[in-house]
Amino acid sequence: MITISPLNDERPGNSITVGDFIERHQDDLCMKMLGETVGLDRLIQEPTINRPGLAFTGFYDYFAVYRIQIVGNAELAYLAHLKPENAIKRFRDFCRQPIPCIIVSRSYALPEEMLKIANEAGIAVIQTCLVTMEFINAATVRLDWDFAPTSTEHGCMVDVMGIGILVKGNSGTGKSETVLSLLRRGASLVADDMVRIRNIEDRELIATAPDLGKSHMEVRGLGIINVAAIFGVGTFRTEKRLDLVVRLTREENINNMERVGLDKQHIDVLGMKIPLIELPVAPGRDMAQLIEVAALDQKLKSLGHDTAVEFNKKLLQAMRDQRKAVV
Repeated sequence: MITISPLNDERPGNSITVGDFIERHQDDLCMKMLGETVGLDRLIQEPTINRPGLAFTGFYDYFAVYRIQIVGNAELAYLAHLKPENAIKRFRDFCRQPIPCIIVSRSYALPEEMLKIANEAGIAVIQTCLVTMEFINAATVRLDWDFAPTSTEHGCMVDVMGIGILVKGNSGTGKSETVLSLLRRGASLVADDMVRIRNIEDRELIATAPDLGKSHMEVRGLGIINVAAIFGVGTFRTEKRLDLVVRLTREENINNMERVGLDKQHIDVLGMKIPLIELPVAPGRDMAQLIEVAALDQKLKSLGHDTAVEFNKKLLQAMRDQRKAVV
């Protein structure tokens, strides 16, 4: 005997409105409103799409009521297969559920009477030119982004040789000057000062800049500069995965720093552990070059080569060999 656990009836904490979903993704998902403009304040509370085939048969025990509902070829063919009065009854029952909205795929339109029922229930009906599975795949990716946990970090986010590095530090430690030097060496700016970070399915952290601050950075004494205009469009990226955090510190802390690299440091960002390197700022130290080396070392680690660990193994083996020779 198969036992099926009931769906969790508790509503998720995160949500977006139908109006926000349309505004953000209307062009990408080829969407337009059908009928009256209603239901834009309804909440989408799960970042995925539901096909309501079973609901149209009258089965609601496991109905995903908080998801966008998409009506495609199969659903329309089933409703057309029913007697007209039965199809209307099934659709009216469907619209009594607190669903966010209805998407009709393949540029199809609902029959006028069904469209009227949905609008009277305050449910937005939206048409997309995409086929059903194409819409589901594309919309799910965008909903994952919309629903991803976010936080804001203070610092400069740069792409250095393919490694996403968040440069942090107290005021006056030279973050902006260091980033400018990195840009001259071929790095790309992602965000300055305010860095928005999203946790994508606990797989990776993606950093972006606020819309107003994209491609701009503040340099003390110079003010706001347009990085893309000064250094070229190749020195700006709209987003980048966060791989490493570099914290610039005062030179008085230089004697307390880890010198070998065996004692790994991490920083918690949205529940994920990101490697942390502390670099002391002192006269004569080329901070941009040090960060480039840190990026290359991080690449090696991602390929399974940890220089500090490998050196420590060689050192221990040399000590064992020397002990055997003495014995």
